Amino acid sequence: MFSVFFTYPLEVIRVRLAFETTAQKRSTLRGICTKIYHEQGAPTTHHPTNPLSAAAATVVEKGVPQTGLANFFRGFTPTLLGMIPYAGASFLAHDTMSDLLRHPALAPYTTLPHTSRTESETTSYKPAQLQGWAELSTGGFAGFFSQTVSYPLEVIRRRMQVGGVVGDGHRLGIAEVAKRIFFEKGWRGFFVGLTIGYVKVVPMSATSFLVWERGKYYLGI
Repeated sequence: MFSVFFTYPLEVIRVRLAFETTAQKRSTLRGICTKIYHEQGAPTTHHPTNPLSAAAATVVEKGVPQTGLANFFRGFTPTLLGMIPYAGASFLAHDTMSDLLRHPALAPYTTLPHTSRTESETTSYKPAQLQGWAELSTGGFAGFFSQTVSYPLEVIRRRMQVGGVVGDGHRLGIAEVAKRIFFEKGWRGFFVGLTIGYVKVVPMSATSFLVWERGKYYLGI
């Protein structure tokens, strides 16, 4: 979550480059950055009848920057919220599957011999390394599971990131974006493009966990 804070503007720029590029005119990096920076959000259309709610809405509208660097952090909140189930579910699924494949009945077929480490004064016990195909399988399953769990927040994040070029241009909150998606396509709207997400995340997660586990083993971590 800490690292995402510093890299998130690059994610917004990447999404906008992909969203606004057409066959007739290709957007440049400088042009997109300038456009995002100078985008002015339209005033909100909410008119609460409750005086307290109206006063709170006025304070938020005047206190929250409507242009400038704040535009590079559209969708930042759902990104952080999505990382909690994504990262947690990913490691939970990976470690659970790894323990299952290291079961004594399966270990002769799924683990590499002579790769476990006994406990000593300097190192704790490390289980045997899984074979390549087994490690890739656990990583791929972790990616599949975590992507499914966190995907609705991913959809909300994407919609917020392109909020400056769609709709009336005003900055939408998480609840408002979720409501719009539900009214447009129902609950299925929160899973649009999930299959393509699997195509990207499953092999990426499988490779990532394989390199991570092998790296720890060879570095003695």
